[in-house]
Amino acid sequence: MINDLKTIMRIQGISSREGKIGAKLTEIIKPYVDEVSTDPLGNVIAVKRGSAKEPKKIMLCAHMDEIGFVVNYIQDNGLVRVSRVGGINYVAAAFTRVVFENGVKGVIVPEGKTDPKDYTPEKFYIDLGVKTKRDAERKVKIGDACALESTCVKLGGQKYTGRPFDDRIGCYVLTEAAKQIKNPENDVYYVFSVQEEVGCRGSYAASFTVRPDIGIAVDVTPSGDVVGAGTNLCVKLGGGAAVKVKDSSVMCDHKLVSDLVSIAKEKDIPYQMEVLTYGGTDTCSMQTVAGGSRAGCISVPVRFCHTQNEIIDMDDVDACVKLTVAACEAVL
Repeated sequence: MINDLKTIMRIQGISSREGKIGAKLTEIIKPYVDEVSTDPLGNVIAVKRGSAKEPKKIMLCAHMDEIGFVVNYIQDNGLVRVSRVGGINYVAAAFTRVVFENGVKGVIVPEGKTDPKDYTPEKFYIDLGVKTKRDAERKVKIGDACALESTCVKLGGQKYTGRPFDDRIGCYVLTEAAKQIKNPENDVYYVFSVQEEVGCRGSYAASFTVRPDIGIAVDVTPSGDVVGAGTNLCVKLGGGAAVKVKDSSVMCDHKLVSDLVSIAKEKDIPYQMEVLTYGGTDTCSMQTVAGGSRAGCISVPVRFCHTQNEIIDMDDVDACVKLTVAACEAVL
């Protein structure tokens, strides 16, 4: 199972550049569904047909894009300036390795002795280890994309650190659920969406295609069991699947939230409630597009989101898989 996760984590796919990870996820899920297609925006949409005469449409959605950078200028001394894609934590990104789509590596660093409190996008550049603009242009060009180097390392117990768990871990949950959902009553759509990190654009388009009755996003949520956690104190690493109540983009369907909690209790699946005061997921698109749907979210707790060393607990991941499967097999 960990090897499957590592496989989809190490394929780069920043927002709008998800082709390779989309192809891999198509390959993984194809044996377990009836149809798989890719829409013009790049969303991978797989469906397992239900047995009911008038099946509902359940849309599961996990985004496959990740945050990163795009080259926007190359200086005479070979240093590369970049524009951010998605929510970059520059304090966490400083002095870490980046990898371009063509395999070229570099280090992203701030100018001189810039104080961390003054870290802004324009203060950062990528050092490729070259001396001139011409040398740099042999390696990268304007418009090339890169991301922080992907990793996946085991820590104590069932905990793993690395990136981009946001949201390849959600993609992993969907593929594992697809392996277990054999004969659903309702149609189950597995959507691996694009461009979530820049505004939930992929899920917006996919929701128009699917027009779900019920939409469940599977994404990460910040864990509150760290020093200076802020406001998401109700979610703990190792506490089980997090059932979202709200975030800054959505108020989840109250009945669906209650149903997910009831299912977790009935199936003895560890769960916890998520009330997030910021952020957003593909849940918001599924809820409001094409006439709307009953929408909710199952979240994987993660420490240090959007950094080089996010941390998850595989027991939480297992709980999310079980809850996702049980929800799709229930009559919601």
